Amino acid sequence: MKRAMFLIIMAFSMLLITACGTSSAGKEEKTGETEDKIWENIKAKGEIVAATPGTLYPASYYPEDNDELTGYNVEVFREIAKRLGVDIKFETMAFDGMLAALHTGKVDIIQIGPREESKKKFAFSEPVKYSYSTMIVRKGDHSGIEKLEDLKGKKAGGAATTVYSEIARKFGAEVIAYGNVTNDAYLRDVHNERTDVIINDYYLQSLAIGFFPDFNIEIHPDLKFHPTTNNVAMKKEATVLLEKVNTVINEMKQDGTLTELSEEFFGGKDVSKKPEASIIEVEGIE
Repeated sequence: MKRAMFLIIMAFSMLLITACGTSSAGKEEKTGETEDKIWENIKAKGEIVAATPGTLYPASYYPEDNDELTGYNVEVFREIAKRLGVDIKFETMAFDGMLAALHTGKVDIIQIGPREESKKKFAFSEPVKYSYSTMIVRKGDHSGIEKLEDLKGKKAGGAATTVYSEIARKFGAEVIAYGNVTNDAYLRDVHNERTDVIINDYYLQSLAIGFFPDFNIEIHPDLKFHPTTNNVAMKKEATVLLEKVNTVINEMKQDGTLTELSEEFFGGKDVSKKPEASIIEVEGIE
């Protein structure tokens, strides 16, 4: 999977519009029209548009010698669209551009983890994936990191605006930012000591590292922290779409579809259920 190594990405932005000097009934009517318009436009087109990175194995990637986008996130989106009765179109882009694309209406849905600030600006579905954060470090000395506080002075590879980079900065690491590249670039830099650590999703890291047995890297054996979820995000006013997507997600959980997709893409592991590991909460990080 040379075209599809791995990248993980997460962050936020949007404008809240408020109306002043209008009655409560007028606000409700205006909101209702907006909500109906979002879903009605999707139905009228017969198509829902989703943003996805396309470089994030096994969540969103192109298999080697194949131009058909796939991955857990992608197939979850496809199943949601199928059950909504519409086609789906994918726009591939870096994480840092996905929220802007959602805000401007270029896309209808994305998959990210909700945080307090983003929850004020976007609507989020029920989780489709549960996970937590780990670190990829060099073997032997763990890049000199045995606790989160040891990140101080280290170089952490990551996308500029993700929660993982925020954790790195919180503990005093310098973030070396990358664009929408495959994750072999991140891993090689830890191996070559250009950087010291990658903070990222446990399930993605555990699969990524197996493709580079010659690299002097490993998942830190002792550090499990910051529980996360992946949810389908859409515009805040899209309550009709949100209700329909939540109904579909609950159906997919009950009939085993999410478990089946998870086991297919995550080596038999079920990311649709909360992990049983003891996970450290990081104070001040949502």
